[in-house]
Amino acid sequence: MTTPPASPETLQAVLFDSGGVLMRPIGGRWNPRADFEQTVLTHAPSITLAQFTAAIGVGDHLFATSPSTPDYDDYHRLMLHHLGVEPTSRLLADLRREVPPTAFLETYPDVEETLEELSRRSVRMAVVSDAWPGLPDLHAGLGIGRFFEAYAISAVLGCNKPDPRMYHHASAALELAPAQCLFIDDDPDLVAAAIRLGYAGRTLCRDTPVSDVPSISSLTELLQFF
Repeated sequence: MTTPPASPETLQAVLFDSGGVLMRPIGGRWNPRADFEQTVLTHAPSITLAQFTAAIGVGDHLFATSPSTPDYDDYHRLMLHHLGVEPTSRLLADLRREVPPTAFLETYPDVEETLEELSRRSVRMAVVSDAWPGLPDLHAGLGIGRFFEAYAISAVLGCNKPDPRMYHHASAALELAPAQCLFIDDDPDLVAAAIRLGYAGRTLCRDTPVSDVPSISSLTELLQFF
């Protein structure tokens, strides 16, 4: 959809969604982490692929029906119970053990260069994401955490987008009004919600354009607004 740019004299900041906008999982699956099966197999080597598929489906349902981001250990316990595997403290710890973010995540090709240029232009930046509290550490490990002044994270705030608290937490942390912030997400419904709250908004559609919400096809297009 071709739309006029937001007013550059008004905008001072960009609020980014994270997954699908800034970073993506290597291999294409967000949850559980890519090493879930291998970690479980070290404790219960007889689990089959079909069993894993069914258990991960149960975990997906938990995410879809939870009012906020589930606790990681509770999420793992649910899948392990479905697999018939005892969720021992050792196994839960193994599933949450620290590994470099680059082992399972990567940034999109247009991310770092765009963030660098926005920073050079003194554009302020924050993140609004349905995620766990460790998201800033993941961004730091991917080399992009330095760009963001504030985070609105669902597991910290106890609500998910499009709850207005998610958007307002980020803009308030920057001490800016909604109209001074441009919100970017890959979900057009969440962008539409931000626009209704008074934010400028663009849906990032790298592959398939949308027709009912203002959109961009690359993060580099943000530079026209500042």
